[in-house]
Amino acid sequence: MMKGKDLGAKTVSDLNTLKLELLREQFNLRMQKGTGQLTKNHLFKIARRNLARIETILNQKVGAA
Repeated sequence: MMKGKDLGAKTVSDLNTLKLELLREQFNLRMQKGTGQLTKNHLFKIARRNLARIETILNQKVGAA
């Protein structure tokens, strides 16, 4: 789980890179669910919330600039 304080210390480019990685992870989880390989359904919730945290920090940084 990512903390807001940790994310706030990162640069915008780092956050965009992290966002892209999480989107790929979310896609992979969706594909695993579709093929019946996913056994840990709670990972969807964690990935979605982490993406929301990153989006919030990005919006704050862009709005402040």
